[in-house]
Amino acid sequence: MTLLSIVLPAYKVQGYLRECLDSILDQDFGDVELIAVDDRSPDHCGEIFDEYAARDSRVKVLHLAQNVGLGEARNAGLAEARGEYVWFVDTDDTLTPGALETVARALREQSPDVLIVDFERTYPIGRPRRSRLRRSFAAAAGPNGADLQSRPDLIKTIHTVWNKIVKRDLLAKLDLRFAPGWYEDVSWTYPLLVGAERIYALPEVCYAYRQRRQGAITRTVNPRHLEVFTHWERAWELIDLQGGRADPVRPVLFARMIWHLMQTVGNTDRLPPHLRRHAFLRTADMFARYRPPGGFAPPSGADGLRYRLVARRAWRSYTALQAVRRAQRGMQSALTRERTGPSGLGLLARAYYALQRRLPLDPNLAAYAAYWYREVSCNPAAVEQAARRLAPHVRGVWIVGRDASGEIPAGAAHVVEGTRAYYRLLARASYLVNNVNFPDFVRKRPGQAHLQTHHGTPVKAMGLDEQRFPAGERHNFAALLRRSDRWDFSVSANAHSTETWERVYPCAFESLETGSPRNDRLARAGAAESAAARAALGVPGDETVVLYMPTSRPDPLTLPPFDPAALAAALGPHGRVLVRGRLVPGVDSPHPQVQDVSAYPVVEDLYLAADILVSDYSSVVFDFAVLDRPIVLYAPDWARYRAARGTSLDLIAHAPGPVVDSFPDLVSLFAGHRATASSERRAAFRDRFCAWEDGHAAERVVRRVFLGDDVRR
Repeated sequence: MTLLSIVLPAYKVQGYLRECLDSILDQDFGDVELIAVDDRSPDHCGEIFDEYAARDSRVKVLHLAQNVGLGEARNAGLAEARGEYVWFVDTDDTLTPGALETVARALREQSPDVLIVDFERTYPIGRPRRSRLRRSFAAAAGPNGADLQSRPDLIKTIHTVWNKIVKRDLLAKLDLRFAPGWYEDVSWTYPLLVGAERIYALPEVCYAYRQRRQGAITRTVNPRHLEVFTHWERAWELIDLQGGRADPVRPVLFARMIWHLMQTVGNTDRLPPHLRRHAFLRTADMFARYRPPGGFAPPSGADGLRYRLVARRAWRSYTALQAVRRAQRGMQSALTRERTGPSGLGLLARAYYALQRRLPLDPNLAAYAAYWYREVSCNPAAVEQAARRLAPHVRGVWIVGRDASGEIPAGAAHVVEGTRAYYRLLARASYLVNNVNFPDFVRKRPGQAHLQTHHGTPVKAMGLDEQRFPAGERHNFAALLRRSDRWDFSVSANAHSTETWERVYPCAFESLETGSPRNDRLARAGAAESAAARAALGVPGDETVVLYMPTSRPDPLTLPPFDPAALAAALGPHGRVLVRGRLVPGVDSPHPQVQDVSAYPVVEDLYLAADILVSDYSSVVFDFAVLDRPIVLYAPDWARYRAARGTSLDLIAHAPGPVVDSFPDLVSLFAGHRATASSERRAAFRDRFCAWEDGHAAERVVRRVFLGDDVRR
């Protein structure tokens, strides 16, 4: 029999799911099965499960016919489990390194009914923090491995399911299943602990509990928080079915219930205002109904006062107490809160921007920007062109810097950064479109829609992922999240991008997996467009053109050795090398077959003119793949680049063509006419990363953002 079954229910956690699966499957432990339950997730969770199951026999996938919720999804996984023990892991969390060996050793040596493990909390920014569970373990008098009657203070530990590994036979004996609804842990954990004869507390940290900024029910104002009462009622019902086993622990369990209910009633981030009195009075009903026969002594301090008010059903006194506590917290927060107001603006500019924000929004005005106001290009330009055709009532205005490097197209309405027209546009446009973030001083207005288009499929670490690498040491990630919180929509070129953006920018935007708008031109291009691009560059039609476009390197890394003349010689007399990148070695040396196109304004022309792309870890690989032409990865510094800059994708493993790690090998590849090989790898790459690139990405974006259509496939 397998020692351990891990049940993994998933619903709308695609940004975190791979990290969860890797944290389990990458451990050196084989006596485990994973029951992956796709709870009819509308995102890519089911596909990710299938991908992992195809390469690891320990993974079994259940695709549920309809969404049933977390509790029923766990039940479905439990029904398929065959392990001696079961561990219900939340798929936005992870196991710590070595956790499986540690847990397995405790299970084999102690043979517990329930094994409780310690955990750490991980945060979007900063280091993990260990829980206080080990203190609770120490404070719970009695022998480790005894039942709850011998160690009743174990009730005071966290009631979550995910830090408890349970003997499957015990679940069958107790006929214990998860009930539907929020707070389903309550009506499962407490009957389980009462019914277990041997509970072993393991002080090692084995679980990393992610503190999510978005998606957690504890951060959601919703009437469904009232379901906590139903689950506590069910918990008592199941406990009473066990006869007198609960009698010794009833006072401690009652105190825990009142504490938990007050956490919900008194939390303004959970219940809508019109339901708080109802919840308070229902707590008072629970207090009277389940109060132990021997009475209950409230704790000292503020908690004790709140409990006494509940017992007396003194709603008005309770609300007055809560108001005082909120005022105290507000004063403390005001004294310690970091200043986040407009910065970098002069007094007059700040005042003018504030004034304009008090005036009505223009419902038919859109502000466009790209690359920190440097040019009119990329995805925002493609969206603007599509909007002119599909939403002509929306007037688009570009923001450009005083020293913008790119040309402004003829007839393009624009304002210059720092002018009154600039602040007026940011304050009153109903649509703000950018491929990077707007400056920190920009404040989101009710009614404004922020569209973040990004500028390519991510290979390097982005957003919060950069915290783990030297390249991100000087970043202000709190400010990054404040800027990203303004997004309403995030454009994604493919599933990998969608997963990445949702993980590294954990904000409340809607993902638009539409394809890359800037690639619409490439998807629709034919021979005539390629010939025109060559003509614009002065490239004869009979030449074999290689485009070399490396990505930039963070200090102290430099670009790898590259001799464009040597590569041109390998191509023969009818070959040409286009080089884009001013720091490329040898690009300044004149050669009739080498052309420096670093300053050429339209990068899509370069793609269309090229027969073959040579690149490394740049997003241009994904753009060029739309043309279905050969791609070579020249990657001699892959390991050093990953260590310094970090990556969100193992591009080498998914390479669309040959991979070489030295310049002599690159030259040999072209001299041997092998650079055009690997059509099967290119096809697989395109299936994975270019499935949306059909020439209509910008149209899908415009229809969703400007016209409100549902553009999902």
